[in-house]
Amino acid sequence: MKWNRRRKILVVFLVIVVAVQGIGGLGDYYAQAVYPCVATVLTFLSGYVPFAIGDLFIALSIIGIVAFPFYAVRRKNKTVGYAIAGVGEYLLWVYVWFYLAWGLNYAQSDFYHRSHTPRYEANNDQLRYFAWRYADSLNANYSKTAIYDTLRVPSLVVAGYKRLAQQNMGVHAPFHVHTQAKTMLFTPLSSKVGVTGSMGPFFCEFTLNGDLRAHEYPSTFAHEYAHLLGITNEGEANFYAYQVCTSSADRTMRFCGYYAIFFHVLRSVDAVLGDEAAEDFLQYVRPEIRQMASADRNYWRSKYSTWLGNLQNAVYEFYLRTNRVDGGRKSYSQVVALILSWEQRQGQMQRR
Repeated sequence: MKWNRRRKILVVFLVIVVAVQGIGGLGDYYAQAVYPCVATVLTFLSGYVPFAIGDLFIALSIIGIVAFPFYAVRRKNKTVGYAIAGVGEYLLWVYVWFYLAWGLNYAQSDFYHRSHTPRYEANNDQLRYFAWRYADSLNANYSKTAIYDTLRVPSLVVAGYKRLAQQNMGVHAPFHVHTQAKTMLFTPLSSKVGVTGSMGPFFCEFTLNGDLRAHEYPSTFAHEYAHLLGITNEGEANFYAYQVCTSSADRTMRFCGYYAIFFHVLRSVDAVLGDEAAEDFLQYVRPEIRQMASADRNYWRSKYSTWLGNLQNAVYEFYLRTNRVDGGRKSYSQVVALILSWEQRQGQMQRR
C-alpha cells in the first residue's frame, strides 16, 4: 500500500470518528448497532490469548514512539521531520483504532436517556432513608465465615447482565457466555497509581489488578464488565456492578455489591447531611465491616505512590474531560444518584 493511499484511509477514519462524536444520534447508532459486532469479534479473538494484549501493546507503543526517532535519524539517515511525521501518523492510527474499537461509546446517550429513567433529585430525608436502608442490607449480607470464590464470579456476572438487559436498563446483554478477565501485566505499577481494573479498548478485553482482595473481586469484575459492554461513564459502571451483584442469589456476591459503594454512600451522607449524620451512619454499620473498610484502605495505601498517583489522576481527569464525561473522576460517585433515580422509577411503575 502506497504512503499517500494509507494517509487517505487514515483521513477517512478520522472524519468518521469526528462525525460520530459531533453529530447527534450517531453515537447511539454506533453503541447499539456497530459496537456489539466489533466487540464480539475482538473479544472472541483476544480471548484465545491468556495475557493482556492491550497492556503489552501500550507498553511496546511507548517504547516504539521513544525509540523510532533515534532509529530513523541515526540508523536510517532520515530527517528529524520524517521521524516526527512517522510518530504522528502512528499516534493518529492508534487514536482511530481506540475510538472505532470502543471509544465512540463515549458519544452515546447517558443512562437516563438509554433506560428512559427520569433524573431524580432526592431531598435530605430521602437520602437519609436510602442510606440507612442500604446499611441494613450491607449488614444483613455480611458473614464472618463467608468464602469468596472468585472462580464462580464470571458466570454469576454474565447471568446478572443478562437479567439487566431483559429489564431494559440501558446496557447490552453479554456478547459471549464465557468471558475472561485478565490480570494486569503491570500490577505493581497499577497498585502504585490506585488502579484496580481497566478496560482494554484496542482488543475489547478487560483486566483486573492482581493485588485485588477476594471480597473486592466480584464488584470490580462486574464494573469492568460493564465497560466491556460499552458503558463508559464510571458512575454508570458502578451502578451496573451494584445491580448485578446485589440482585444475585449468592450472598457473598450481594455483600460485595453493597460493600463496593460503601465509601460513595458515606461521602454522599457527609456532603448532604453533614458530619454528625455521617458519623451516625458509620456507627450504624457493623464494626466488622468498618474494620474491613479500614483494612482495605491501609492495604491500598501501603502500595500507593503519591506522586505517581497524582500524575495518573491528572492524566485520567484530562482523558475523561476530553471525552465529555460529566464530572471527570468525580463521576464514580454518581452511583448513588443513579440508584436513587432507578429505584424511584421502579416505585412509580409499581404504583401504576
